[in-house]
Amino acid sequence: MMHVSIQEKARVVKEASRVLYTCTSARKNSLLRAINTRIRSSITGILAANADDLARAREHRLSNVLIDRLTLDEKRIGQMIQGVRDVIALPDPVGRVYERVMRPNGLRVEKMRVPLGAIGIIYEARPNVTVDAAALCLKSGNAVLLRGGSEAIRTNTTLVNIITMALHDVGLPPGCVAFIDTTDREAVLTMLTQDRFLDVVIPRGSRQLIRFIQEHSSVPVIAHGEGNCHIFVDRSADLGTAEEIVFNAKVQRPSVCNAAEKLLVHKRIARQFLPRVTARLRQAGVEIRGDEGTLAIVPDAVPAGETDWEKEYLDLIIAVKVVDNLEHAIEHINRYGSHHSDAILTGTKSSGERFLREVDSAAVYVNASTRFTDGYEFGLGAEIGISTQKLHARGPMGLVELTSSKFVVHGTGQTRP
Repeated sequence: MMHVSIQEKARVVKEASRVLYTCTSARKNSLLRAINTRIRSSITGILAANADDLARAREHRLSNVLIDRLTLDEKRIGQMIQGVRDVIALPDPVGRVYERVMRPNGLRVEKMRVPLGAIGIIYEARPNVTVDAAALCLKSGNAVLLRGGSEAIRTNTTLVNIITMALHDVGLPPGCVAFIDTTDREAVLTMLTQDRFLDVVIPRGSRQLIRFIQEHSSVPVIAHGEGNCHIFVDRSADLGTAEEIVFNAKVQRPSVCNAAEKLLVHKRIARQFLPRVTARLRQAGVEIRGDEGTLAIVPDAVPAGETDWEKEYLDLIIAVKVVDNLEHAIEHINRYGSHHSDAILTGTKSSGERFLREVDSAAVYVNASTRFTDGYEFGLGAEIGISTQKLHARGPMGLVELTSSKFVVHGTGQTRP
């Protein structure tokens, strides 16, 4: 019965996507305002459901990283509400003509943005994704089938029930936002076979989850990979500024995918910079792992193994490497990084420009923290996730990235000779 139920939900989502396809911006914004109204009046219930999930998480000894991602409080609920407000304020991309060509025969050929259709989203831990994903999908004219992690089942169920009530409030079908409320892992496999109804699947989570979905899905996948993010401190960097940026990128919220996991330091400044930055990181509880060059300067660091360089810690751990020059830093990042977010701290314009050109990542920075790789910080409102692949979309995915295009051709009676 479970398989039939998931297939039926996918079918209902597909049908609802046809309704959303023709919705006006005003009606979609009215729905988003109704969602916010319902969230504000349901804060007590949301926190109670989240408390149940947190109690089970602690009982099952989940890591502090996962518990942080799972936790909602009034501040984070307020951020969800603000995220929906931001999406309301954004221009609707659907129906926008963004290219126009006049052909010699008089045909006017245009490209118009259209919704992707029916989207499946598979994610772990973070219940705020439920609201962010729903808001972005609805504003961009897409219906969505959600499958959250088992650790957040009560919170996610509560949030989807709130969204369903808002859909009823404005007279839209409940299938616009559907939810797979079983924690059975077979549900994911069943969802991945619904290519008859789902147009795309977007996974958010661990490397293992992403790889599993890519290997088993008959539905096209937009992968949102892990964040093995690097900061390279060049020989010309202002060391005081560099210290602040490294500290922020590692410590401000270590459990998220845009936190810095690796620190590369030019050998000419390593003896001056490493003792001060590692001392400050240690005061914040960060474990330092280092290569031979780092251990020669910070002898009590933990020796880094080969697996450290490609690992996403999502914790108060950072691996440090002393590199010969900018070229070696770029080589290291392109070899070991996850193509998410990487930064150079430098006082030399040419070094910054070379880093931007040659580092193959979704977001590259000069003299700023990697923590800014985020839909809200980039002006996209909420985000569906951060894509690390190259087809269709790359980087934070907002409204525009949840649309496709169609050719719209205007003629005056032309026939092809």
